[in-house]
Amino acid sequence: MAKVNLILEGGGMRGLYTAGVLDCFLDHKILFKDIIGVSAGACNSLSYITGQRGRNLEINAGYCMDNRYVSVMGLFTRGSIFNMDFLFNDIPNKLIPFDYDKFKSSGCKLTVVTTDCETGKSYYAPVNDMKVDDVYVKASSSIPLVSPIVEAAGRKLVDGGPSDSIPIHYSVNIGFDKHVIILTQHKGYEKKPNKLYPLCKIKLKKYPNLVEAIKNRHIHYNKSIKLAEKLEEENRAVIIRPKKPIEISRFERNPENLKKLYAEGYKDAEDKFSDIARLCKDCSNFSLL
Repeated sequence: MAKVNLILEGGGMRGLYTAGVLDCFLDHKILFKDIIGVSAGACNSLSYITGQRGRNLEINAGYCMDNRYVSVMGLFTRGSIFNMDFLFNDIPNKLIPFDYDKFKSSGCKLTVVTTDCETGKSYYAPVNDMKVDDVYVKASSSIPLVSPIVEAAGRKLVDGGPSDSIPIHYSVNIGFDKHVIILTQHKGYEKKPNKLYPLCKIKLKKYPNLVEAIKNRHIHYNKSIKLAEKLEEENRAVIIRPKKPIEISRFERNPENLKKLYAEGYKDAEDKFSDIARLCKDCSNFSLL
């Protein structure tokens, strides 16, 4: 039987669009057993896998104005705009509890995309137990220049975006027949060269391969979009993405803007319900209850 992969792009706070899509999936009992996430996409997948509807919205809209979660000053006081300890310790363990047991027993296979600083290549890490493997989700969310490098499995890792923002080539290469792809940029969006590349060359000079990956990110990104659209034309993929440009930044701190974006994602997913059901009806790792 065919197999389908759910692919989730990152984008910081633009990930609230993805949160809306995933909550729509939960409401319609759309269950994917294979998921690959990048950065915010990886973070959003966690509550989807545990069935904790609304949790991603509660976290991001509820704490976006809290300096413990995100602040420019944090870049100077803790070395990161996003407070990783608050995000991966205080929130899941104290404030908005994460269901670790349900995640572990879910039967879902989550793969998180990170970038190896020394090679500049993607490192695709399986996440089976969030009490053990949360380090990879943290690494996938560690944006170069504004977040620290994360060390795991003898590697120095950062955000998966520089090496593989939309892992559609990887998904095809490892044997998936069909793909549902959640993007956080509108149709027609074309990524441009990174304006901060000169700063990256200075700040990340110890990691020339990472710098090279950042330099070429837009090339790989745009190729990934073309492949995704080609697969959709061939009825081998469904793409869900904003109908218009998202007008918030990856560090957005206005909760009302985030709620609006979440609602847009939810509505766009509803509009694609029949397409997803048709694409995935014969897939062994998908269920529609």
